[in-house]
Amino acid sequence: MDITQEGSGSGWCAGCENENGSNYWDYSDYWAGMSSAFSHSELVAVTTLCVPLLVLGLMGNILTILVVWLRPQMRSTTYLYLSSMAMSDIMMLVLMPLDLYKLWWYRPWFLGDAVCKLSQFVSECCTFSSILHMTALGAERYVGVCFPLRARLLVTRGRVRVLIGALWGVAALSAGPVLVLVGAEPVEGNLTECRVTRWAESSGLMVAMLWLSNLYFIIPLTTLTMLYTLIARRLRQRRHVHRDHTHRQTLRMMVVIVCVFVVCWLPFHVARTLFCLSLNSSVQVYFLSQYLNLISFVLFYCSAAINPLLYNIMSSRYRDNVRALLRPRTRPLPAPSPSSTHF
Repeated sequence: MDITQEGSGSGWCAGCENENGSNYWDYSDYWAGMSSAFSHSELVAVTTLCVPLLVLGLMGNILTILVVWLRPQMRSTTYLYLSSMAMSDIMMLVLMPLDLYKLWWYRPWFLGDAVCKLSQFVSECCTFSSILHMTALGAERYVGVCFPLRARLLVTRGRVRVLIGALWGVAALSAGPVLVLVGAEPVEGNLTECRVTRWAESSGLMVAMLWLSNLYFIIPLTTLTMLYTLIARRLRQRRHVHRDHTHRQTLRMMVVIVCVFVVCWLPFHVARTLFCLSLNSSVQVYFLSQYLNLISFVLFYCSAAINPLLYNIMSSRYRDNVRALLRPRTRPLPAPSPSSTHF
């Protein structure tokens, strides 16, 4: 997760140029001699918020993975998706110290070109992967509720594991251009920054990745809205069916997860687009995008840390199995059938 700072290349648009080759955001005189674009108090506030998110997020997501893989009754297809999403969140949270370092001291960059490229690649890959997982889980929920007989044949743990691997592969391919998009580039004097490469700016790759990132947000959100609307309508038509109680719990849970995702990610996409496309913006608009990105920086890691808390609040099954994992019982509960999708 990179934050958009002038000269840092974060957010993919540092050094955006117009058709005449002039830089619309050339504030190098303003930033000269500054290690960060933000005040010390602002950086302290962001760090104070992010460090607890790092600790709680790592603990919660690791616990989610342990619950799914050590408690046989939690190995439903739904929780296979959620455990894979937890792995994605862990990888993003592990990158938080590096992002805080860039926030405090983005120039010069001492960690080399490989760290610059790989950190941004992993961040983008995990982001794309989480979105794809939520969309696939929404599609599975739709099939399970609206076509239950077909779901028994199609939705099995083995097939879901293969699909999860494919989702990670698609996410990695989608994030692949980031390895060319960013790099450790020389700037003023002998200083280097982890930023968008000049080739990416001139070739149009930066704009292409901007739209890809936005499409990864807009299309899955539209798809999930349609799927969950259809699921809700079907459940209302069958409101007296006892089995649908589990489906309703799962639907509420997934809708909350998607809503939290939108709240946490919408400011980031708005700020990135604003910074990259408002070529004739004033200095005031530029600084607005900076502080909007500062807010989205915190929300980004909040999104990675909050899901286990939501599971604990909204799923009694999750709570019970967490307690059982922390305080093992002598007789385990029976494992679900291979086609089980219960939450």
